[in-house]
Amino acid sequence: MTVLSRGEWQARAEDHRARVDAELADVIHRRDRGLRHPVDDFLFHYYNLRPSHLAQWHPGIGVTLTDALEWAGRRFYTVDDGRALLDRCSFLAQRGKTARTARTLLKASDGATARFGCFGMHEWAMVYRLEPGETRHPYLPLRYPPEQIAEVVEEIGCRCTHFDAFRFFTPQAKPLNQVWLSRETQADQDQPGCLHVNMDLYKWAGKLSPAVPSELLLECFQLAREVRVVDMRASAYDLTGWGYDPIPVETAAGRADYVARQRDFAARAAGLRGRLLVVLGSLLS
Repeated sequence: MTVLSRGEWQARAEDHRARVDAELADVIHRRDRGLRHPVDDFLFHYYNLRPSHLAQWHPGIGVTLTDALEWAGRRFYTVDDGRALLDRCSFLAQRGKTARTARTLLKASDGATARFGCFGMHEWAMVYRLEPGETRHPYLPLRYPPEQIAEVVEEIGCRCTHFDAFRFFTPQAKPLNQVWLSRETQADQDQPGCLHVNMDLYKWAGKLSPAVPSELLLECFQLAREVRVVDMRASAYDLTGWGYDPIPVETAAGRADYVARQRDFAARAAGLRGRLLVVLGSLLS
């Protein structure tokens, strides 16, 4: 059990908020003006966390805050004699199922062999045989006409391993995938080379907050943001208007570039996944 004095935990909370404010200054600027963004909109809409969630500091499970009377009444906390800490029993009563699901999927991907041969075709499969106005992001132009996109998908093939990407494939694209994916088989298919599996570390860190230290949640967000940039740069969408040059996975050089980035993300995600599993071990031991 770690014990933080009032000065220590206040300093950590202030430092965390300053880091989040710097990280999200552009996000807040756009949100205040109703401006869309192809990367950040996904992180805050699909994953259903708000900037305020990231800014609020939590010490995580196993940390006691002294002289912390103001934490009384906060959800999932207990305060006794001015000492605040996470109420593990209360947390598990409401989020135990989520914690067990997270542990199953994180352990499965942690133990799986990384694969790097999908070349980002999942994003192309999501617009396969659609007209530009029919896509999930109709405000984004496509780099090629529909017929040429279809040719790329059919030539390179689909080897997606993550159900939450596969479920957004167009009906015509799903039969092209090497494996038919389902929620029931997700733990068998998730693997650490997948961009979406590594972005999902942010999802699990958010769902497990406040048991997860806020510093870890922010690190997962920062990785997810970088991954999403690559995800969209390698897609069939044209993001040059937002300052993102394409990663042309339709070419051999573009595929090699994509794989190199995949490998880097997989290595960086491994440490974050391990830390999340430590949190889950403390919760579910």
